[in-house]
Amino acid sequence: MEGDRIYSAVDDKPKRTAALQRLANIGTEPRVCVLADHYEEEWSKLWWVRADGLAEILHTGAKQEQELDHALDLLAQRYVPYLERRPSGAVIRVDVERWTTWPEPESGL
Repeated sequence: MEGDRIYSAVDDKPKRTAALQRLANIGTEPRVCVLADHYEEEWSKLWWVRADGLAEILHTGAKQEQELDHALDLLAQRYVPYLERRPSGAVIRVDVERWTTWPEPESGL
């Protein structure tokens, strides 16, 4: 994540096909939602964050190659396996237009 932009890589883990449904969905409908949550047995510690925005798929060899490299650098800083082997697939960029949280930030998130 960088500001109001989220990146997600299609990594090299084994998949049944390279034609992933999530990429096809973005090609058809770029409005997306990303949800992150935290669960604990003590319910007062539960929280979630939802990011609604527009997604675009960044590919190698496309006009966004510089941004693709930057996104992979950001992901490698966070995920050690990406330092050793950068993902060779596409990267999904989400430009977040709205953030929603629970509980509300002023109540302890």
